[in-house]
This record gives sequence, C-alpha cells and structure tokens, in this order.
Amino acid sequence: MTESDMNLENWWQPFTNVRGFRANPRLIERAEGCFLYTADGRDVLDITAGLWCANLGHSRKEVADAVHKQLMDMDFCPPFQFGSPVTFRFAEKLVEYAPKGLNRVFFTNSGSESVETAMKIAHRYQLARGKASKTRFISRERGYHGINIGGTSLQGIPNNRKGFPTLDNVDFLPDLLDIPNNAFSRGLPENGVDKLDALEKIIATRGAENICALIIEPIVGAGGMVPPPKGYLERARQVCDDNDILLIFDEVVTGYGRTGSAFAAVEFGVTPDLMTTAKAINGGTVPMGGVFIKEEIQQTIFDAAPTGMPEIFHGNTYAGSPVAAAAGLAAFEIYEREGLLTRASGPIGQYWEDALHSLRDIPHIIDIRNYGLLGAITFAPNAAKYPTGVGVPVHNKCFENGLLCRAVADNMVMSPPLTISEAEIDLFIERLRQSIADVLG
Repeated sequence: MTESDMNLENWWQPFTNVRGFRANPRLIERAEGCFLYTADGRDVLDITAGLWCANLGHSRKEVADAVHKQLMDMDFCPPFQFGSPVTFRFAEKLVEYAPKGLNRVFFTNSGSESVETAMKIAHRYQLARGKASKTRFISRERGYHGINIGGTSLQGIPNNRKGFPTLDNVDFLPDLLDIPNNAFSRGLPENGVDKLDALEKIIATRGAENICALIIEPIVGAGGMVPPPKGYLERARQVCDDNDILLIFDEVVTGYGRTGSAFAAVEFGVTPDLMTTAKAINGGTVPMGGVFIKEEIQQTIFDAAPTGMPEIFHGNTYAGSPVAAAAGLAAFEIYEREGLLTRASGPIGQYWEDALHSLRDIPHIIDIRNYGLLGAITFAPNAAKYPTGVGVPVHNKCFENGLLCRAVADNMVMSPPLTISEAEIDLFIERLRQSIADVLG
C-alpha cells in the first residue's frame, strides 16, 4: 500500500495538525540506529530520539528478543494483588541508579500518568501525616507535565491548557528562558537564580501550611530545552525544606542518561522527594513510566492505611507490565555495556556542544542552549510571516532534507539517541544549516 491509497482518516493523531498531515503525509516505515527510513527509501536522521525516548537508538535486537521471550513466557500478569518476578527485578535495577533514598518505584504507562501518580502520592502523604490543608501545587511557566487533568493544570505552556478543565490550586513560578542575560550559554547559565524569589512570595501569600509540593523539570524539555541557572535547583530544594514542602522532579525527558548521569537529580546533586520518569525507561520500546519515591513517604502512607486493604487506591491495568519490564532489563544491559548513561558527560557531549554553537554565525539565530545530549536554538521571531513560530517551517524543511528536528514556536529542540556518533552530529549540522537557509535565506 502506498501513501496515495492509504486511509488516513481513522487515526486522530496526538499533537498533530491532522488536516495538514492528511494533505502532506509524513510516513516512516522503519528505523535503525539513529536513522528513520521513509516509504520511498529516504534516510532521516533522528535528532529527537523519537520523542526524547529512543536513547538506545532504534531497533535494538536484544530488546526485541527479550520482548519476544517474555511474550511467550507470560504476556500479562495482573498487577492488582499479584506480581511478576521480572517487574520486581526491573524495579530493583532502576533503584541502583536512582538518587540515594528514592528506593520505591510505582510503575505507570507514560509520563502523564507518572505526573498524575506523583501528585496523588504527594497529596496522600500530606493527609497521612495530618497535614490535610496542604493541597496546593506550584509549577513553572514553560513547564510541560503531561496531558491528564492534573498535568494539564500544571502546564506552563498556554496552548496545552486552553480549552481544557484545570484544577484551581496551582501557582506558577516565572519562565527560566532569559535570552537578554543568558544568550549562547554553554551548560548552565550564570543568571536567573533570583527568579526563585517568586517561590518565597507564593509561599508567603498562600501559606506553607497550604502547599503540598513544588513540581519542576530540572531542565525544561518540551517548552524549549532550558537548563536551570547555576544554584537554582539547590535553592529550590532548600526553600522546600525550610517550608515543609515536597519537591518533585519531572524527569520524563532528562532521565536515563540524557544529562550525562542516569538522572538530572544525580547530575546536579539535588535529591527530590519524588521523581517522575517514562520515555527512555526501556529505550522507548514498550509504553512504561515510573515514579521514584522516598521510602519514608511510602512508609508514612502505609502506617496511616487500614490493615487488610490497599494502601493507596490508585493504579492501572498495565502498570509494571512484564513485557515492558523485560524490555527495560534488556535496555539496561545495553545502557550498562555501552556506558550510555554517562556518555553525554564525555567527549561526545563536548563534540555536541561545539557543533551546536558552531551555528552561532547564522544571523537568524538569537540563542543556542545545551546540556549533556540536549540542545536548542531560538530564532528571531517573525510573527507577521510565521504566526505559529519560525521553528515550524524550518521543521518541515528539515524533514524534506532528511532530518527529524522538533519545533517549539520559535525554537528547535534536539535530543539525539545517546549512541550518536561524531559523523552523525556533523550530518545533523549540515542538514540543519541547509534547512535554515532554505527557509530563511
């Protein structure tokens, strides 16, 4: 079946201009390593690791073999009141790499579910310790925390909130992107820790006795890849400690080697109370997520729960799926064997940084940001010509030129597979330069 005779009507694709897609479909038939391949045989360099998730590169045989074996041994095990050995083994493996103290894992199917789960656990913890008034959450502008009602309420990206029901118990810290003061920073920017003054003002206004948790991405992901200023995360931890407020890190994007450590919390030496993950937990192969929780939070909830009943009435059918867990164990064998969880902190990370910043000579670019194997560029806005952002036409041209690079308004964001080579980085720069020139001159 060719693109021309394929039925494109039945699947309503997420976060997609479906009408535009139907007029000009972009279909991927297969993937291998750092490349995707179209139906007509064109190679497309995947500089977004799918959607921040294919950290191992695509189509790893070891993972496929592990999934096949698990499907034949046991395809499903009910997670309510039962458990599969492979899932317990995977939880143990994950805890090996988690920040010290985060030694409990609640499995989910996605980052959105992980955020919702973390919110409910945080709220339940406050109830369990007699702090029933602590129901408010603090998020941040430009933050992305999934698409369920709780996550939508935490959204700092306006289009992801508009037209949907939201909770009214959320306050927002200011956006971290500060191009006038931090343009072309390499790694963590110098300026901006004072933006956390807003956190103390919110606490003073709302009352610490009414605030359950602060939830932030250690590095902003879908909102434009914005690293935190130096000292920002450390100060956030201290303010939360001083005011008896839980700190939740949303590591759905930054988890599993993206920053040069297994988790951004490890990389920056700041341990949250809960940590949400998903995406690359098993290389993006089988839907799965997980919330890491401090043991004392779990124990407090357990101690307050009636005996003979579930300690928390929360979960879903596929939580801790044995097939997803088997994929995870196989993925971690590769992560460990190839040193991928720390590769971004080595020479390839420096090569990536230098390559990205080589684009600084393009006059349309007003900022370049990077950390580990994450990157972003910002174009000078041109709302009259590009009302949805300059990044969108550049993104479209990139695909024509054999590059998958994600647009966020006037930004392009990048998160290549952790396996990327220097030659592939060079190809990325070549194809991105050409695409920018094709669109902007």
